[in-house]
Amino acid sequence: MVSSDYRVLIVEDDRDIQYLYKLKLEHEGFDVAVASDGKEGLVLAETFSPHLMLVDLLMPAMSGTEMLTAIREHTWGGDIRVLILTNISRDEAPQALRFLHVDRYIVKAHSTPAQIVESIWDVLGRPNTLRGS
Repeated sequence: MVSSDYRVLIVEDDRDIQYLYKLKLEHEGFDVAVASDGKEGLVLAETFSPHLMLVDLLMPAMSGTEMLTAIREHTWGGDIRVLILTNISRDEAPQALRFLHVDRYIVKAHSTPAQIVESIWDVLGRPNTLRGS
């Protein structure tokens, strides 16, 4: 495990997927918060100040697209990196995503948790593991 100073917000309504990715990311050294829908994700995005968000698109109360639209309207939300993690194919994704500065679009069924972690490291950059050198 490499300790990092990165905060990741998981916005996902499936409790099993929340738990799986929270455990995996904490094991990787990330500080992790979890939201069960877009409304909760919007509040946590402001208070938790994540470096990156894993966002499902289809959720109750507020969709991932609606939440990202609201986040991008704020100055504090402009720099948050975003990985869409959904089972909606890219062809079926809402057109608005093109304008919401999404770093990666990942279909859950086609990716392992390890691949998701690698995508996060690719987007954020790995911390220097040779600090004593």
